[in-house]
Amino acid sequence: MNSEHLTPAVAGRSFRLIVTGGGTGGHTYPALTAVRTLQARLAAQGTGLDVLWVGKADSLESRVAAAEGIAFTSVATGKIRRSKNPIKLVSPSNVADMSRVPIGVLQARKAVNGFGPDVVLATGGYVAVPVGVAATRLCRVPLVVHEQTVRLGLANRTLAGAATRVALSSDSSLPLLPEGVRAAAVVTGNPVRPEVFTGQAEKAIDALGLHGFDRRLPTVYVTGGAQGSQQINSLVRDVLPWLLQSSNVIHQCGPDNVADLRAHSVGLPASSAARYHLTGYVGAELPDVLALADVVVARSGAGTIAELTALGKAAVFVPLATSAGNEQVHNARHLADRGAALALVDDVTSERLREAVAPLLADPARRVEMAEQARMHGRPDAAERLVDVVLSAARPS
Repeated sequence: MNSEHLTPAVAGRSFRLIVTGGGTGGHTYPALTAVRTLQARLAAQGTGLDVLWVGKADSLESRVAAAEGIAFTSVATGKIRRSKNPIKLVSPSNVADMSRVPIGVLQARKAVNGFGPDVVLATGGYVAVPVGVAATRLCRVPLVVHEQTVRLGLANRTLAGAATRVALSSDSSLPLLPEGVRAAAVVTGNPVRPEVFTGQAEKAIDALGLHGFDRRLPTVYVTGGAQGSQQINSLVRDVLPWLLQSSNVIHQCGPDNVADLRAHSVGLPASSAARYHLTGYVGAELPDVLALADVVVARSGAGTIAELTALGKAAVFVPLATSAGNEQVHNARHLADRGAALALVDDVTSERLREAVAPLLADPARRVEMAEQARMHGRPDAAERLVDVVLSAARPS
């Protein structure tokens, strides 16, 4: 798509975007990356960008918007608690939350009319529903829905039928869409923060003080997300002595879990202990850690999948079984079925983890093959592709 011809509707003035979505990092950070990418694109064309983020009060998206200097307004929203039992769907908590949605729609209509956007970008989460409904049904503003996972989340499924365009992260999502929605769908991939691509392995060694690492051995990066994962921590703890026989390990365990895991590692031989780096959190060093890592053990959230496939990393995924719509299991299986990762599903034990990781550590060629398969499913230009879609959907002045 030729970006030079995408902004005639905003010639001579700033482009105006409402972005909505949040609740989790999986919805929030792709939206932020898209905003940054759009801002850079328009600046290169000599055009400004005005952004309003509509989200939930006192939320991750509100804090991210504040940190980025993005104007923010909140609307009421309600979370539907899913259940296979239809009686539970009309539980008091669901009924109370759903009664808030019309209020949120009216608040969103006021925000949309007041801001006058050229387009609304919705990245999922319950807060996107009232904003998307207000934009399409009440304000007649183009709506772009972006889905990060293989299967559309509930919020995006609700909005997809009225959306101008539906941006998907995977080709395999297309057959899952209702026939009436497929014509509006385009595969962009899931935006990845550009800094992820700037990592340097040697910087990780220096920044984290990993001078006891044996660079002749592969490095395994274990992560359960910012807060850590008790499940992944336990699996790795139980195989740690074995794991350190043939690899270096960086274990990001979550701030609340450091003391317990450190107590379990005190009996390690000095040579092994020097090759085990335990940390509660990895911040700005993450791109460098990913550059150093030969194998990654992680959850299979959409953001993690996008980063690891864009970089081309061999990975063993331990999906969060309670993720909404079982999306992490679908994400992991999608890649595992194509030889682009390994997935521990159902029978998740330390022995299963050992069986999965062992061949990757023993055979560099196998690691390289899996990494290449992962890279084939990655879309490092996803943010640019999504910006193309947003600009093409913008209404004429």
